[in-house]
Amino acid sequence: MCGGFIVAYSSSKIDTKSSKTRQLISHLFYSLGRITSYVLIGVASGILGSVIAFSQTSMGYFYFFIGIFMILMGFSLMGKIRFLTSLESSLATNSFVKKIFSSLLHSKSIYSFYGLGMLNGFLPCGLVYFFAVSAAASESAFWGGVTMLVFGLSTMPALLGFGYIVGFLKGSNFREIMIKLASIDIILYGIYMSYLGYMSAISGIK
Repeated sequence: MCGGFIVAYSSSKIDTKSSKTRQLISHLFYSLGRITSYVLIGVASGILGSVIAFSQTSMGYFYFFIGIFMILMGFSLMGKIRFLTSLESSLATNSFVKKIFSSLLHSKSIYSFYGLGMLNGFLPCGLVYFFAVSAAASESAFWGGVTMLVFGLSTMPALLGFGYIVGFLKGSNFREIMIKLASIDIILYGIYMSYLGYMSAISGIK
């Protein structure tokens, strides 16, 4: 999902002939918008966690199903199933999301990158769900926000780098290779997360 957004705005909104500073600022605004959404999700999750008591068993089930979600995402990115395609299609056909996305994508304002980042931050993502559950486990709005802030900052270097090389990926097989590798990584991490969730749930039941 993040990669698709970056390809979309880098291809249509960023002129490769513009200065490196302008390109960097555009990518930074996008990342800051995304992190803003993550922090808001973290704060909301922390508040929810302070109201609802999560047992070890329920947390284990959360992690288990998020792991399954990530495995499905990985296979979908590889083109083996239509799970992610169907999910993205349902969002893309939503008139409200479609209108906002189209408006931001065609805007020439530097602040439109921030808006695109915020929109991306609220869209479905297995990793975001995982850290949102971790934020809920903190049982604090402050620490929930900090958890998601750290997550967002940790993803910045990779996504900034990806944004810069999108131009070089056009018409090459490199993008396909990277998607395959990312898919395998997501599947393996999903299996690991499901395993941890299963073990945690079993331990909580005993």
